[in-house]
Amino acid sequence: MGLVTRSVSILGSTGSVGRSTMALLDAAPEGAFRVEALVANRDFSQLAEQALRHRARLAVVADEGAYADLKAALAGSGVQAAAGAAAVEEAAARPADWTMAAIVGAAGLRSTLAALGRGGTLALANKESLVCAAELVLAVAGAGGARLLPVDSEHNAIFQALDGQDPAGVEKIILTASGGPFREWPLERMARATPEEAVRHPVWSMGAKISIDSATMMNKGLELIEAARLFPVPEARIDILVHPQSAVHGLVQFADGSLMAQLGTPDMRTPIAHALAWPKRLHVEAPRLDLAAIGRLEFSAPDPVRFPALRLAREALQAGGGAPTILNAANEVAVGLFLDRRLGFLEIAAVVADTLAGLVAPRAEGLEDILALDAAARRAARDHAEARAAVG
Repeated sequence: MGLVTRSVSILGSTGSVGRSTMALLDAAPEGAFRVEALVANRDFSQLAEQALRHRARLAVVADEGAYADLKAALAGSGVQAAAGAAAVEEAAARPADWTMAAIVGAAGLRSTLAALGRGGTLALANKESLVCAAELVLAVAGAGGARLLPVDSEHNAIFQALDGQDPAGVEKIILTASGGPFREWPLERMARATPEEAVRHPVWSMGAKISIDSATMMNKGLELIEAARLFPVPEARIDILVHPQSAVHGLVQFADGSLMAQLGTPDMRTPIAHALAWPKRLHVEAPRLDLAAIGRLEFSAPDPVRFPALRLAREALQAGGGAPTILNAANEVAVGLFLDRRLGFLEIAAVVADTLAGLVAPRAEGLEDILALDAAARRAARDHAEARAAVG
């Protein structure tokens, strides 16, 4: 990169993506970046350490109960402390050249919109914002003159493979999936899977929620919906392939038969660095991909019986309206219940299916409509989960 300082805010700085972003800032040339704001949910201790290390101007914890501890940890440092939902949105709206949106789930929607509304570049790791409210997110980005850069490894790979090509020449987009920890498990064993087994991803190091989504392959379903929003290809021409080595992160097939792929080690620092320095490149001390050591690259179609979440996501995308919002909300509830050991692994997708089947999904026009539908879907998902528990 050049020597021009880029101001940075990180929404979700203590999560998996946030920590990877902070690691890149730690390793960057002095003066390349200045931290404007850092936002965390409730981990005030790690947030304070990050803010002090990078001399951030503002540190915000969403949990108001952690405010006193955060303020005490930052006392005398010059770093401003704040707490609560309104403070999170205000932090997102502060002037910054580049913002990382990495607050997990629908909870990240308001801050994503706040960041987009004031312009600049938004690195999007919160796929749920596009799943729940794509039209609103893209409209706010357009009105604010913001640039949206995908950070999910698969979407970042597609972005790199497209490389500004004419959309008319794109024939197909292919997202790859590791298959998660249960790729070869029989259904009977998957039914007894524990949260500890489900979060034990064979390749990637991720947070609990996204690890469970990877195990059910709902993560890939959400990425399918996100890809349909981000790229100029209809749903029918977006494919998913299981690729256990996780070396190829995404492919684009063009009208002339050419197939362009982006490859790399399974390290989130790589796509984050691409977005952080774009349109330039940032040197990253990540392991380099050794194709000779890998020896072979395998691809296969996902098993629709073992992973019904993919079908549910595609059906929600095809249905349109509020169906993707319902899908995401029901999944978040079901994953939470599974992590709390109140729902079986295979019942995650079943609860999502029940919720989709039982709710009318009108098109949600504005943020409040979207949030109301999200809340209704969560209530319905809990009811369906309780009904299943009563039968079981």
